[in-house]
Amino acid sequence: MTVNSLSELKQWLESNKISEVECIFPDMAGSSKGKILPVERFVKSFEEQSLRLADSVFGQTVSGKWVYQSEVIDYVEEDLFMAPDLSTIRKIPWNKEPTAQIICDLNYPSGEPSKLAPRQVLKNIINKLSDDHLQAIVAPELEFYLCEQNLDPDLPLKTPIGKSGRRETGSRVFGIDAVNEFDKLTDDIYDYCELMNIGVDTLVHESGPSQIEINLNHGDPLALADQAFMFKRAVRQVALKHNIHATFMAKPYQGQPGSSMHIHQNLVSAKTRKNLFSDKEGNNSKEFFHFIGGLQTYLPDAMLLFAPYVNSYRRFVIDASAPINTHWGIENRTVAFRVPTSQNTSRRVENRIPGSDTNPYLAIAASLACGLLGLQEKIEPEKPIAGDAFERRHNIPKYLPDALKRLKVSNELSDCLGKEFVTLYTEIKQTEHDAYQNVISAWEREHLLLNV
Repeated sequence: MTVNSLSELKQWLESNKISEVECIFPDMAGSSKGKILPVERFVKSFEEQSLRLADSVFGQTVSGKWVYQSEVIDYVEEDLFMAPDLSTIRKIPWNKEPTAQIICDLNYPSGEPSKLAPRQVLKNIINKLSDDHLQAIVAPELEFYLCEQNLDPDLPLKTPIGKSGRRETGSRVFGIDAVNEFDKLTDDIYDYCELMNIGVDTLVHESGPSQIEINLNHGDPLALADQAFMFKRAVRQVALKHNIHATFMAKPYQGQPGSSMHIHQNLVSAKTRKNLFSDKEGNNSKEFFHFIGGLQTYLPDAMLLFAPYVNSYRRFVIDASAPINTHWGIENRTVAFRVPTSQNTSRRVENRIPGSDTNPYLAIAASLACGLLGLQEKIEPEKPIAGDAFERRHNIPKYLPDALKRLKVSNELSDCLGKEFVTLYTEIKQTEHDAYQNVISAWEREHLLLNV
């Protein structure tokens, strides 16, 4: 049942015997924040539009630390109102009590949406495309690792023991038997996704030990970001049910491939619904080339949104599956922007840069923003390459401070994504990096303690 009105909401809650409702929204890290309410209180707050939060909620780092000297957030706090999006209500399968979750937008008392909310950042990009009579179609592919529950962060992760009683150690890419080691877990993932109306396309074993990739169906960018947001939460809950962890950390295992969130994307005409990446004769269109040109030009400036943590940059090394530059090519998995072989109607570009640790709203928004700037500025791409892109120059930021500097000075991306958002986002990333600099690693203790 699709819920579109208050009466339908009440009917849905009653028919599903819901006793509690989790009102959630994605923070800057893509984690779920919000409030849990008894169902009667939720309905009342929805009717009265009275569910409030302090706007400083977006000023937290991934570790829960606050950005205190912000140019954007005034800690004499102004309330935000949580506005539930009825299309996102779902019954969640992991609670004993019948519980629903619903994704909320955050608005000021005037009704103006928060410029800092990641979901709103994506909605703004969708609106910019709509102004040009364009609609985007996207499909994220999410990779994650399974590992034993890690209770001591000083200890390296271990792959979990499967039903054979053994740990997976080597690469078993596309291995059916390897996936079947955890078939009860993957069955639960499929069941949870079906119950939560998350459109799963395919599941495969990826290159790393106990690494899985699940592709979501193509669709509207906001709907797919919502699904990716819900999917990551559901997978973690399934893993906990099986007494292991699922991690979307970009590089959890030393010496193993990282985990990505590739984003397939194309544009269609809002009037004709035709794919604009292909012309009438089936050739690549000017919009196709300009979109790629925008990605090549602006992705290095947007890198912080695709690789948001120090750990994220450990993916981008030669021959570790992740691209190291902004080349594009046809069916070339060593480049940043792969064009899969497809029918004219499904011509698309795969952005292979984002890690699975990204906030899906921000990664999709940034990818579409780069392409949109390419369209607006009519940027011609470089020629496609057919060879190994790892042999070409590394031209994306190698480290988080480099990416931080590039986003700070990119006027074009600030204008496109929102200046207040970019200011706060870079403040948060600077605060996180400063905290990281205070940590003494095991490598330093091992190699510097007695040798320097």
